[in-house]
Amino acid sequence: MSPAIRLGPLVFPTELAVLIVAGAVGLLAARLFGGKRAPDISAVLWRALLIGLVAARLGFLWQTREHILQDPIQALDIRDGGWTGMVGLAAACAYVAYAALRAMAPRPALLGALALAAGTWLIGGQLLAPTPQPQPALTAVALQDLNGKPAALAAFQGKPTVVNLWASWCPPCRREMPAFERAQAANPDIHFVFLNQGETPDAVRQYLDQHAPSLTNALLDPAGEASRTMSNRGLPATLFLDADGRLMDVRVGELSSATLAQRLEAIRPVAAP
Repeated sequence: MSPAIRLGPLVFPTELAVLIVAGAVGLLAARLFGGKRAPDISAVLWRALLIGLVAARLGFLWQTREHILQDPIQALDIRDGGWTGMVGLAAACAYVAYAALRAMAPRPALLGALALAAGTWLIGGQLLAPTPQPQPALTAVALQDLNGKPAALAAFQGKPTVVNLWASWCPPCRREMPAFERAQAANPDIHFVFLNQGETPDAVRQYLDQHAPSLTNALLDPAGEASRTMSNRGLPATLFLDADGRLMDVRVGELSSATLAQRLEAIRPVAAP
């Protein structure tokens, strides 16, 4: 399944869609279970959601603090998708437990609504998460190098590989490019491939010369087939493959240096003890 959902001109990452559905399930359960005190349950759930989101962000910032300290302003940019979901869930559950003990809402209804919302989030996330694919659909896409000659991802085997789908007209693509440029230079054990979607060789070469001169492994997907297949045309999108070429993760949306580093660690081979 694509890691993005398209609604007209808008493209949403599936993890955001799952969170929205989980919240809706919890609020609906509050109305069904709560009776006259349904507003009290809803208020507790809204506060739990806010606390959970803040805790999830803080957990991520702590885990990636070495990268955050290099550029503290990125801590405020939540567009990068940097969250530690289980930390957020634990914080939300702790607040609901506190609210139940303080009788801020009927306990059975409150705990039932929380259980349904949390279950929806956990199960939905598992069902919609990308599964490792030994032959991702991207391998069949017809690619070119900047000189118009045929190219293939098969040339990048033997190491973990990051494939970034981008275009020069895409603002978040441009914002995340410096993070990719630094990551490529700092991680020689990982292949980075920058797969432009639908632009001409001259346009791509001019943009890179002006804004990312040290970037290497830029390829062209003239028909934009990769973004259509892998991200429902959402840009930017980044694919993470392990050393065996299996697709391990897909991120639709902007990445910061911290969120990129977090995902790079996930595709690195485990060091032998």
